[in-house]
Amino acid sequence: MKLGRAIKLCRAQKNLTQSALAKRCDISDSYLSLLETDQRDPAFSTLETIARGLEIPVSMLVFLAADAAELEVMTSDVKEKISAAIMQLLQATKDDRQSTLL
Repeated sequence: MKLGRAIKLCRAQKNLTQSALAKRCDISDSYLSLLETDQRDPAFSTLETIARGLEIPVSMLVFLAADAAELEVMTSDVKEKISAAIMQLLQATKDDRQSTLL
């Protein structure tokens, strides 16, 4: 499981800097960097906080972090649909945030 990769992907999709996400989550920039490079494993409570900061359910973050071997029980069609739904959610929350800034 690559939680760091999933956090970085979601953060990038929302056009957030590490510093901005760290501030939202009340964690240090350096700790977030360590998480994103998989040099640290977060406590579940920290993962929940990061998911809230990204405005997505923690379950979606965990799905994105799953290795291919962990998802072998699912058909390709199901994996693609879930991935597409997550990406749409990330885009929708990004668009909502941008529209409130206008």
